[in-house]
Amino acid sequence: MKKLLIFMLLLSINLFAYVDSDMDGVDNSYDKCPNTPLTELVDIRGCTIKSTVSLHHFDIIVGASYSDTDYNTLNKTKTLSSSLQVDYYYKNLSVQASTSYYKTQSSTYNKNGLNNSVIAGYYKIRAINSLYVRVGAGVILPTYNSSLKNNNTDYLASLSLSYPINSKVNLFGGYSYTIINDDDVPGVVSYKNTNGYNGGIGYYFTSKLYASAGYNLSESSYVGVGDISTASLYAFYSIDNNWFTSVSYAYGLSTAASNNYASISLGYYF
Repeated sequence: MKKLLIFMLLLSINLFAYVDSDMDGVDNSYDKCPNTPLTELVDIRGCTIKSTVSLHHFDIIVGASYSDTDYNTLNKTKTLSSSLQVDYYYKNLSVQASTSYYKTQSSTYNKNGLNNSVIAGYYKIRAINSLYVRVGAGVILPTYNSSLKNNNTDYLASLSLSYPINSKVNLFGGYSYTIINDDDVPGVVSYKNTNGYNGGIGYYFTSKLYASAGYNLSESSYVGVGDISTASLYAFYSIDNNWFTSVSYAYGLSTAASNNYASISLGYYF
């Protein structure tokens, strides 16, 4: 009995002598890199060999939008749309695929179907100090069906800039160019390539809430139709580490733009 008590005492001393505060499998007395995150794979010294957190991430975003137009040559038209977007992220690279389904109604006609779908890739780089540049390229697939022969694949390229003034405020701007390959309809419509511009200012109210105001100008793809210009508001809110939501509103400043456009979306990041 006395030997058993001595054995138990020695065992408890040995157990209490082993302390691994960061739970990486290396005793504190030998751990050369304390406080290693649980997601790190370590060597015999307790120092990181590699992170077990994946560099590959995705998100899925569903949304709904409303717009109305009241051109001088048309009846007032209302359009409701539902959208689906999937994004893939790897370090500074991202790939985006999106499509949407619309339903348009006016006093003289109703129409519904798919809008054009987009697949695009983007790469973000840190250019000078805090200036970030994102370049992108993609294709616009002709999933929209109309009598105006919107029947060919178009191509787009973009360049966007973001510059934080401080921890709360950032300035942003961008340029896009779209190659329109759709066939002209003689005597009805002719197509042309388009340029687009945008700029604005954003503000981080908290680590979870971001809002911005911007101006957008885009040439119409139809020859003889004026530019499309809008003023817009946008807000993004991070619900938790996975869920997020956003809302936006745009007001038409030109006759070619929708009078009002509003959208809301919900996304899941993993």
